[in-house]
Amino acid sequence: MAAPGGRAALGLARGWRRPFWAGNLGSRSLSLAAAPSSGGSPWRLLGALCLQRPPVVSKALTPLQEEMAALLQQIEIERSRYSDHELRALDEAQRLAKRKADLYDDEDEQNILLIQDLEDMWEQKFQQFKPGARITEADKKNDRTSLHRKLDRNLVLLVKEKLGDQDVWMLPQAEWQPGETLRGTAERALATLSENNMEAKFLGNAPCGHYKFKFPQAIRTESSLGAKVFFFKALLLTGDFSQAEKKGHHVWVAKEELDDYLKPKYLAQVRRFLLDL
Repeated sequence: MAAPGGRAALGLARGWRRPFWAGNLGSRSLSLAAAPSSGGSPWRLLGALCLQRPPVVSKALTPLQEEMAALLQQIEIERSRYSDHELRALDEAQRLAKRKADLYDDEDEQNILLIQDLEDMWEQKFQQFKPGARITEADKKNDRTSLHRKLDRNLVLLVKEKLGDQDVWMLPQAEWQPGETLRGTAERALATLSENNMEAKFLGNAPCGHYKFKFPQAIRTESSLGAKVFFFKALLLTGDFSQAEKKGHHVWVAKEELDDYLKPKYLAQVRRFLLDL
């Protein structure tokens, strides 16, 4: 049996081994709540949106592709079977041959629409069809605020933001708020564009890239050194900036035009995940 003094010493030793959080729930919550204010990160978190307008039309074929397409078309014609329309044309050709030889009575087929009449009607409709131009008015004017340009290319949305006393071009972004995911932050950045007029499909929940930068000296403090930006890809489904939006604050640009707007370090990070297939 242990002496009273030994039990006291044992209890004291157990008390030293107790975790610091093993007190009551109130003291634990209080210590966790006070932690961010004393050891908060000086870096702000931002969710950015890489919004792309996919190609509207297919790219023009190269001479080699045109030659290959013509060869495949010829092979398809030579190996294909007759369609219903072609079988009907052959049948009518046989009846016309019999009619010329006075071996076929067509008194009951005076009101039947012949295959040649159908083809003439289709040819007239085809002559009235005018395909849309690949080169639009926005292409001719080099209007980069318009979505109706470079129809066979991917376009990326850039916006002009105020960073200190500088106007900086970048991908649309918003600051992360407690309780939301980084993708939710990027979705909120999309919702603030053009008064919720645009819809997009996000490609995954994980960021496709990130970028870290320091604020200008004029607005940099010890508790706010800079920002860490996490990029999320999305494809534009519908919508555009309204006519009331001020031009000059946004552009839709192709990959090779990013050099005209983005700073070199920012551009290097964007090019890592931006593909133009």
